[in-house]
Amino acid sequence: RSIHTTTMTKLVLLTALSLILGCISAASPSSLPPTASIQGRLRLPDPSASLNSTRITLNDGSFTTYTQPNGDFIFHRVPPGVHLLDVQSREHHFSQVKIQLLEEAMDSPKCIEYVYPGAPKQAMPHPLELTAHASYQYYEKRQGFSIFSIFKNPMILMMLFTGGMLFLMPKMMEDMDPEQKEMMQKQMEFQQDPSKMLTSMFKGLTGAEDDDDGYVLMERKPSAKAGGKTVRRGKRD
Repeated sequence: RSIHTTTMTKLVLLTALSLILGCISAASPSSLPPTASIQGRLRLPDPSASLNSTRITLNDGSFTTYTQPNGDFIFHRVPPGVHLLDVQSREHHFSQVKIQLLEEAMDSPKCIEYVYPGAPKQAMPHPLELTAHASYQYYEKRQGFSIFSIFKNPMILMMLFTGGMLFLMPKMMEDMDPEQKEMMQKQMEFQQDPSKMLTSMFKGLTGAEDDDDGYVLMERKPSAKAGGKTVRRGKRD
């Protein structure tokens, strides 16, 4: 019985040892997929300008890193495939880069640069050298005072037009005939008093006009058949 127990114990130990060795071999580096490092540098058009620490992502945040004080960055253990690199800068605009890693050529990734989404693509070497194309402007520069800005105000234009008419109207009326001047004055009175204008329009529609207006007046009296006469009066001098 003791011999049988010893044999069973040995079998259990051998089985456990084989399982442990299998797990170790499965986790060995030779069985893991190959990986590579992606590195590069951010630059500004002005070499004397300093670049703040900037966040850089792969595949919308699947991999994240930050630039060093000199602008260098690196991603470690990037698997094979196609990856999209974005520079998350709030101050400067950098190109977007599409990186292709092949299992048979992990040390030489293929990089394609897009100045902006949808722009024509162009190949670029690795390590990446990304220079800012432009700076973001969040505020509009305050404009200084200009005398010409006053004339952009509609109220100022209306005031200038009214003042010009008040100045030119007397000059224009000096060259008019007395009758035209009198007609112009009456029209100005009508414009100043809307009630007179409405009264004149109403009388013109009904056919009865006031004597004081100076226009041709017509009074109709009973016809000759009824023993009356039709009297026509002209304009009063």
